[in-house]
Amino acid sequence: MSADAAPISAADAALVERYLEHVRVEKRLAERTLALYSLDLEKLAQFAAQSGVALTAVGNHHVRRWVAQMHAGGRSGRGIALILSGWRGFYRWLGRGGVIAANPVQDVRAPRQPRPLPKALGVDEAMQLADFVAEDDDPWLDRRDKAMVELLYGSGLRVAELTQLDMAASDATLRAGRGWIDLQAADVQVQGKGGKRRGVPLGRAALQALGDWLAVRGQVVPHADAAQALFIGRHGTRLTTQSVWQRLRRRAGLAGLPTSVHPHVLRHSFASHLLQSSGDLRAVQELLGHANIGTTQVYTRLDFQHLAKAYDAAHPRARRKD
Repeated sequence: MSADAAPISAADAALVERYLEHVRVEKRLAERTLALYSLDLEKLAQFAAQSGVALTAVGNHHVRRWVAQMHAGGRSGRGIALILSGWRGFYRWLGRGGVIAANPVQDVRAPRQPRPLPKALGVDEAMQLADFVAEDDDPWLDRRDKAMVELLYGSGLRVAELTQLDMAASDATLRAGRGWIDLQAADVQVQGKGGKRRGVPLGRAALQALGDWLAVRGQVVPHADAAQALFIGRHGTRLTTQSVWQRLRRRAGLAGLPTSVHPHVLRHSFASHLLQSSGDLRAVQELLGHANIGTTQVYTRLDFQHLAKAYDAAHPRARRKD
């Protein structure tokens, strides 16, 4: 306890000790978890002491005020939520014992965490990955992986949409809810979340990469259930999302990218770079297949972050660090 903290009453200290012993025996908690419980309840007892109220007399308004104090002090929403969970369990125990009539923490929620910005590659990094040729790799794998990168970055596909692509539309494709590519129309049809189907254009680079891949795909005979699959593995089965993650991470490392790259990073990069160039949020929403434009608006924050960095680096009035 800090030097300026109010002293905790003997009754409250004893109550906390009884509860800690209860959870130690009943829940068989690890020592580390028990130590965290102890710290959270000590914080609760200190708040109660500073407010001149016993733990058994704490009300909902007290807890809300203490949550506000923790948040103002820099505690994250997630950290506060964990603390409240410990407090809630303590008062639930008191309620079962008939010590209190109502749980003062029951309806209190931690402040909402701001949605983290999606991670996206810079344009130069994206080009570095898209243009990379793994000269020491199996040419069959290299062409396949390059085509996957072009579709993920050039069309903003989700990894599940990518692995469910067939080479062309068919009755079986439609029945299975899969997507397909149409090289003549230069687009890709996918079925996204909620069964919503959308079409996304294929750029020149993607068309070239797909043509190169399809020219060698037949070197591996696909299994019957993967006969129409656009992307297959060396054993002839439809490529899994996990395999795409692994191959992309490997390719990014070989290309010399300093950051970890996974399929959704390329989707974020597609959206961010498109928004930076066009400023058309509605178009980006349609291409990504977002049902709610609020989901797409996070990229406006990412775009502003990019502009702010450019300003800080170049403008003579910017507050640049030496």
